[in-house]
Amino acid sequence: MTIILTEKAEFRLGAFLQGSSSPSPDKGIRVGVSDGGCSGYQYTLDIAQNANPDDLIEQQGKVKIYLDPQNVHLLNGVVIDFVEGLLESGFKFSNPNATDTCGCGQSFQAGDCTPTGVPCS
Repeated sequence: MTIILTEKAEFRLGAFLQGSSSPSPDKGIRVGVSDGGCSGYQYTLDIAQNANPDDLIEQQGKVKIYLDPQNVHLLNGVVIDFVEGLLESGFKFSNPNATDTCGCGQSFQAGDCTPTGVPCS
């Protein structure tokens, strides 16, 4: 399994999928990585109406997860959790492929292939 959702993350993502407009049996969550963030890579998490032709598709409970095959080497084994606290709430990523992470928890480095980061503002 490439992406692992905790029970809380699966519940929250399922709620987003049900609450968004235009119900579709192919609606899911697109998990990805883009250049940026303070460490070089940043996680992306979006609602997707359907899969792209080359997507890898995983199912966890009632949540479909779509992954671009070019990002799989950076996301293999990632655990996505949802945390709630007085100061901060949201999705948190635990990535076994990260060689360093930023304090914000949304950006990471992955060895020599990491693009240049941008300082946190």
